[in-house]
Amino acid sequence: MNGYQLTFFTQQDRRHGHQPLAEWLMALVQSLQIRGATLSTAQEGIGRHHKLHSAHFFELADQPVEVTMVVTEEESAKLFERLNAEPGLQLFYARTAVEFGTIGEAP
Repeated sequence: MNGYQLTFFTQQDRRHGHQPLAEWLMALVQSLQIRGATLSTAQEGIGRHHKLHSAHFFELADQPVEVTMVVTEEESAKLFERLNAEPGLQLFYARTAVEFGTIGEAP
């Protein structure tokens, strides 16, 4: 199949409404019945304002977070339609065309 790899970049302390932004995004992906997504944390990252964001021993609020998924073109359109309709949302992303599939049978 052909589709897109979507990666959304944020920080641990960013919120949307009353929920951490990355967790809100994961819940949205689940509600749209997208096959899967992975939430990953990183040690360090440089943001759009050239500021270093990192996980510190006592403070994880500035820790970089990524949410990555592989979706069909239709799923991508549905997700971005929903994200664009969300008031006050600011979220950086990368979208890359990919070929994807599954090898073997599901357990």
